Amino acid sequence: MCLDMLKNDILMKFNTRPNKPHPYLVGINGLAGAGKTTLVKKLEERLKQKCPVIVLHLDDYIVEREKRYGTGHEEWYEYYYLQWDIEMLSERLFKKLQMNDGKLILPYYDKFADRINQKAISFSSDGIILIEGIFILRKEWKAFFDYTVFVDCPKEIRYQRVLERDKYIGDEQAVLEKYKRRYWPAEKYYLETEYPKRSADKIFPCV
Repeated sequence: MCLDMLKNDILMKFNTRPNKPHPYLVGINGLAGAGKTTLVKKLEERLKQKCPVIVLHLDDYIVEREKRYGTGHEEWYEYYYLQWDIEMLSERLFKKLQMNDGKLILPYYDKFADRINQKAISFSSDGIILIEGIFILRKEWKAFFDYTVFVDCPKEIRYQRVLERDKYIGDEQAVLEKYKRRYWPAEKYYLETEYPKRSADKIFPCV
């Protein structure tokens, strides 16, 4: 599937929905390094020529560091279950979009200060909201989406990308060790319990 085909499919579903009780929610999923953010940027450019579009990156709404590190749980568990306040986002993001009152108040994470700032986001019921994130098709959230995409990228490419991208962690060995302890086991758990590739509406190749 090419990008224009994906855009056209989303717009067709968006334009032919029987009613418009809330914004059309599109989830862009995939594992670390798959190209989710790149795909979202390209989709946004094309979709906004036809309708209002808002992009939300799930990583902007993680919790403070002390709530997700050194908790006594295994690191993969901290990443999968504690990185985001799952119930809070269900209420303040997904359910608020369903209520369609035109405004969200979301806890934006300031990674430099390690604190939460509340930010307001206005939205239109006759628009598309693209939500990009790694575990968005978990059981708590996936039913909220109107359309979902899984970015399917070979493991070797994803691994090389994250080793080059996440240098803030340290040298390549430090990045590799953290991924082995924390990120990759959580991804494995997600794949084996939620089957996101199977449940997505569309599979998109590596971006």
